[in-house]
Amino acid sequence: MKYIVVTGGVLSGLGKGVVAASIGRILKDRGYTVVPVKIDGYVNVDPGTMNPYEHGEVYVLDDGSETDLDLGHYERFLNVDLTGQSNITTGSVYKKVIEKERRGEYLGKTVQVIPHITDEIKSRIRKFKADIVLVEVGGTVGDLENRIFIESLRQLSLDKGNRFLFMHLSYIPLILSGEQKTKPTQHSVKELLSLGIQPDIIIGRCADHLTEETRRKLAMFCGVKPEHVLSDPDMDDIYLLASEFRRQHVAELISKKLDLKKPTKDSRKWRMLVDRMQKPDSQVKIGVVGKYTGLEDAYISIKESFKHAGAANNCSVDLEWIEADKLGYGNFKGYDGILVPGGFGSRGLEDKIKAVEYARTKNVPFLGICLGLQVAVIEYARNVCGLEDANTTEADERTAHPVIDLIPEQKDIHDKGGTMRLGGYECELVKGSLAHRLYGRRTVSERHRHRWEVNPDYVDVLEDGGMVFSGSYKKRNLMEIVELPDHPYFIASQFHPEFKSRLETPAPLFLGLVKAALECKKD
Repeated sequence: MKYIVVTGGVLSGLGKGVVAASIGRILKDRGYTVVPVKIDGYVNVDPGTMNPYEHGEVYVLDDGSETDLDLGHYERFLNVDLTGQSNITTGSVYKKVIEKERRGEYLGKTVQVIPHITDEIKSRIRKFKADIVLVEVGGTVGDLENRIFIESLRQLSLDKGNRFLFMHLSYIPLILSGEQKTKPTQHSVKELLSLGIQPDIIIGRCADHLTEETRRKLAMFCGVKPEHVLSDPDMDDIYLLASEFRRQHVAELISKKLDLKKPTKDSRKWRMLVDRMQKPDSQVKIGVVGKYTGLEDAYISIKESFKHAGAANNCSVDLEWIEADKLGYGNFKGYDGILVPGGFGSRGLEDKIKAVEYARTKNVPFLGICLGLQVAVIEYARNVCGLEDANTTEADERTAHPVIDLIPEQKDIHDKGGTMRLGGYECELVKGSLAHRLYGRRTVSERHRHRWEVNPDYVDVLEDGGMVFSGSYKKRNLMEIVELPDHPYFIASQFHPEFKSRLETPAPLFLGLVKAALECKKD
């Protein structure tokens, strides 16, 4: 097998996920199959119970796995559907080893970090079958929590028949004098060397391209050739990074090191789409009314979905992030469209309801996602159907009209991790509905992450009031999509369409919102 490992140095948050995804895209365009893997050192089994401010967006896969947001980068860049096997955490590894010990699989043995934990990590990585397995090690070299993963990869690199290429992404500070400082990266590489790994390629993350002097110094002190020191400068858009690496001949460096034998091709489709995204003819302004808007990574898939939809509409999308509990009714003016994303808890709920009311009554194109659907139902129940006290039991357990409620099997669940309605579910669309027109087919599969649902006891009341339930999960009679026919664009989904949006295949609900926003702006 052939492996590329991406590690990080000096500090976290440098963009290892985007670097790995960009390299994966380059290799895919050359005809190679690539399987990406993200390793996280935290003891959580998965990030599902973390606050988005703690770790960014929780990204959900078709199989229901709650994963790190970098898997979203992998899926979007490579246009693939991954499984939970592509996200390995300390918590999941130790949980598996302890379960094996309890079952007696290590009977008679003292269970130790080496070899039992390292063997578990290696066995997970060995499972993947592709031309290249692309492994991103989360965190920073020197962190205690990722050391055991680096040791496992070191051991794996010694196995007969394996070919490894280690890439080290490190921060290059630019001081006031304008000089690029290499010392932090030198120390970072020394730390990596102390763990038994010599990087083959060093990527310098800096505001500017690395100077020849910087590349020469890094090569000399870090044990690589100058041509194996690459620049990762600030870019206007993350999708441009693959082209930047192409200019630095990264594919040729990788092919030589890994002895890649396939005849190379170089598809231009991805680059054409990226180029189109950079040259829009028009612009719309969308207000995103959310709970975690102080950290854009909390809604990163939504942000990227608007890029995809904008490119398809030859339009740039100016997103304004609105903290839900810090504004009033009048603050929704000036937007060509409004989106209310998912979230948990009651904070900001009433302001989201005001945003929905504004979009509905002022004919502003609207898209609701997950909680966004729920507040749309609450607003309609209160202001159109006359159910003044309508609410969700998440916010008010004693509400007189629980139009949003837990489904029966959720009411007896006490564990928080991995117990929501998660992953891909089929949704059957009503023929002739807006949802049907957007998707172009009657049955779709989309990804979910929620506990509360539309209460089926109130569906008839809401439909009598004019709301259309245009999508449903028939096996459980669960409502998936609502829309308002007499509105320029008003639609909401219980699922998260942003998790399946790609530059090649934008999410239909986002496409529709951007198109409607453009049309309303012209009017």
